[in-house]
Amino acid sequence: MHVRLVDMKFLLVFCSLVSFCAFSQKEKPQNYRRFDERTIHFGFMLGGNTSNYSLYPKTNAYEAFGVKSLVSESTPGGQLGIVTTLKLGTPVARLRFIPTLSFQERVLKYQFVDDSYTGDSLNVERISSTSLDFPLMFQFRTLRLNNFAAYVLIGGQYSIDLQSQQEASQNFVNPFIKMKKFDFQGQIGGGVEFFAEYFKFGMELKYSHGLRNSFIQDNTPVSNPIDQFYSKGWWFSLIFEG
Repeated sequence: MHVRLVDMKFLLVFCSLVSFCAFSQKEKPQNYRRFDERTIHFGFMLGGNTSNYSLYPKTNAYEAFGVKSLVSESTPGGQLGIVTTLKLGTPVARLRFIPTLSFQERVLKYQFVDDSYTGDSLNVERISSTSLDFPLMFQFRTLRLNNFAAYVLIGGQYSIDLQSQQEASQNFVNPFIKMKKFDFQGQIGGGVEFFAEYFKFGMELKYSHGLRNSFIQDNTPVSNPIDQFYSKGWWFSLIFEG
């Protein structure tokens, strides 16, 4: 998995803050004391995301296609989902499944040497996605400290892009980027949980990175300079369970 060092540093800082909060609380009465006695819990999730690509241009993009630069930029999106959490024999180990509807957009910016290839020296391509995501995550949680707990996540996600134009006919007058409809991603993250009287509220941060090339090469001016790219993104979620 191609994970940038800066992304991992950000996640480590988040987990450190979570640990600090866990050990800085004084003892007080617990809310929802019987939550951990139940085997399965249901709830809902809503949140925001920033989506991007790990982009790999062709090594001869400058010589063959006159591309000076090709970058992918992230843009904000959102998601909502239904939460199912299964206790694996002990409160500290759980399996979490959250079927999710997510909205994402990525921006590709091309800078050409001149406009002889596309008609414009600067070209911007927007790739929008509405996806059904099926993340399955192992959750390893601390024991409760009063009304607080922290956890880490590791797992994977299968995604179906409902806006994919994989089978669409290409418009060679105004070409677009074609993406594969199905994707697999690895995920890692962490979060904190707060217990109210009748429900549990959580905040979660995850990093996701594609495990296979999502790009379809169909030999258009906007696709020719690209070799491959992998989806990636940050997901921040608010989770309510009862």
